[in-house]
Amino acid sequence: MKKKYNVTVVGSGYVGMSLAVLLSQNSQVIVHDIDKERVKKINNRQSTVKDNEIEKFLGKESISLIATLDKQEAYENADFIIIATPTNFNNESYYFDTSSVDTVVEDALAFNKNALVIIKSTIPIGHTEILRKKHSTSRIIFSPEFLREGKALLDNLYPSRIIVGGKCEQSESFLNLLLGCSKNNDAETLLMSSSEAEATKLFSNTYLAMRVAFFNELDTFSMANNLDSKTIINGVSLDPRIGSGYNNPSFGYGGYCLPKDTKQLLANYNKIPQTIIKAIIFSNKLRKDFLVDQILQRDIKTIGFHRLAMKKDSDNFRSSAIIGIIDRIKAKAKDIKIIIYEPLLQGKTFRGCNISADLEVFKSMSDLIITNRKSSELEDVQQKIFTRDIFGDN
Repeated sequence: MKKKYNVTVVGSGYVGMSLAVLLSQNSQVIVHDIDKERVKKINNRQSTVKDNEIEKFLGKESISLIATLDKQEAYENADFIIIATPTNFNNESYYFDTSSVDTVVEDALAFNKNALVIIKSTIPIGHTEILRKKHSTSRIIFSPEFLREGKALLDNLYPSRIIVGGKCEQSESFLNLLLGCSKNNDAETLLMSSSEAEATKLFSNTYLAMRVAFFNELDTFSMANNLDSKTIINGVSLDPRIGSGYNNPSFGYGGYCLPKDTKQLLANYNKIPQTIIKAIIFSNKLRKDFLVDQILQRDIKTIGFHRLAMKKDSDNFRSSAIIGIIDRIKAKAKDIKIIIYEPLLQGKTFRGCNISADLEVFKSMSDLIITNRKSSELEDVQQKIFTRDIFGDN
């Protein structure tokens, strides 16, 4: 009979919530969060994030999952402590703010003398090693996650690969714990150093950002030369070495991960020669500038923005590319009125723009409707739509 572990997950965003639900199939899981409402939601078997698969699993009686505000209750009996707290990019220091991770590491080591502490939050390359030296312990490792917002649990159930930093017995046990909860028994598994795992995470996301930027620049060229982007992209993507994933144009890469991870990788290069990483970040800025110029060539008085989230089935619009479009239009055309339709927003304004809670009123008031991704809600106003969504997917 397999050992049933005690697992603590710190943080209940997409990463923490999906891991907590995944592992609660075979282990006793405690989620620790500082947000009372989130703790209450989890204990009432409600998801803290929008994810259909998570909501479905929370209805199962077989999972073992509770949440707590109490550090001691969360840490003291754990075999594994997983850190999934936010690490936002600080544009002043030009580095990740790892303070939440560092604090949790300190607490976890103080309350528990045996557990393996696994960092799932994205951190700078080499940060795990810094923490190991600071606390004189080998019990801290890094294990990257590769999740999509809105499909986080699905990506944990059917992982593309499972990577765990640290080549010790506890690291291997954690890897097997993840593999045992997945439905993909053939998933590739890799044990490597934590620094190599940190690099794998940042280079993976930067490659995805590069691919988004490439097809966006292809689309920019097509728009400037009156060519059909879809035809060209289909022709390019038929090469099996290129393939069809991540080839749908957009207003730029955005969301929680890609903008900050590309900047952090650039910061990690420091004095190491590079040109591609910097170009990816700059390309994303140019894309928004170009599209705003295209929009403002039209004779319009009111622009409506339909939804702010980067992807369908997501409730997150942090660093969304469409917000960059809003900010640029506000700065360049102060005489144009902007209204936003976003059911997730509370209040009457967002970034100084009026919010319309009524979709039909929103559509009638807007001369032009800008949407990052097509929606069935807008089928009756196709003549008003401005989007670069060619394939109708994320």
